[in-house]
Amino acid sequence: MAKTSKKALKNEEQTLENPPIAEQKTQEEISIEKRLVSLFKLQQIDSKIDKIRIIRGELPLEVQDLEDQCMGLDTRLNKFLEEIKELEKQIQEKNLSIKDSKTLIKKYEEQQNNVRNNREYEALSKEVEFKNLEIQLFDKRIKEYSLDLELKKSEIENINKELTESKNELEIKKSELNDIISETEKEEQELILKSKEQQLNIEERLLTAYKRIRKGARNGLAVVKVERDACGGCFNKIPPQRILDIRMHKKIIVCEYCGRVLIDEEFADNI
Repeated sequence: MAKTSKKALKNEEQTLENPPIAEQKTQEEISIEKRLVSLFKLQQIDSKIDKIRIIRGELPLEVQDLEDQCMGLDTRLNKFLEEIKELEKQIQEKNLSIKDSKTLIKKYEEQQNNVRNNREYEALSKEVEFKNLEIQLFDKRIKEYSLDLELKKSEIENINKELTESKNELEIKKSELNDIISETEKEEQELILKSKEQQLNIEERLLTAYKRIRKGARNGLAVVKVERDACGGCFNKIPPQRILDIRMHKKIIVCEYCGRVLIDEEFADNI
């Protein structure tokens, strides 16, 4: 009797240390199920975040585009203002040069009245002629600068008009975006926090794969249910044997067409 008890005790200790194969498989299946549960919960949270961001639509991009447009118009405006400043400076300088040339012409003409010979007279005449040519050139430049100045002022007027319209539109879009954000910001932040917490329950390798699949998926779905024997992401039919494997939860199975993680519908509905 004592010998039988010792033998039974020894067998029990061996069983605890080395569980039967059937029990090992059960533990492995439980581990896979836990991973699937964690992934599916994470997907549900991330999908809610996506839904909130979809509500905002293209508004964030529109606001960014309008901000970039206003910045570009401001840059163009400042550039034109600098060019106008330079043109006005050039016109002022040319007017001063004309004034100086006229002063010298008057001086040369007075000197012509006191020359002693024809050679001096001709030299002064050439100086007068040269200064008159300079004045003509300065006048030509002033006309060119003035025309360019008018064109740039007209362009500035158009830019200011476009800038005012863009800023008004930007304010409207920002107001719309702020209204949407204020309605959903709290919920979104709570979901983001839940998503981060849920990610802690998933091993790094699996999480990296999930993020990669999700990034490549148009609808952001990386984990989908099998519905009517088809992938819930790409809707391609799944072979019966593969569906059976998915229901067994012995390993994580992905769709051979789109690469999404597959989970059977009944199991998912009970999570």
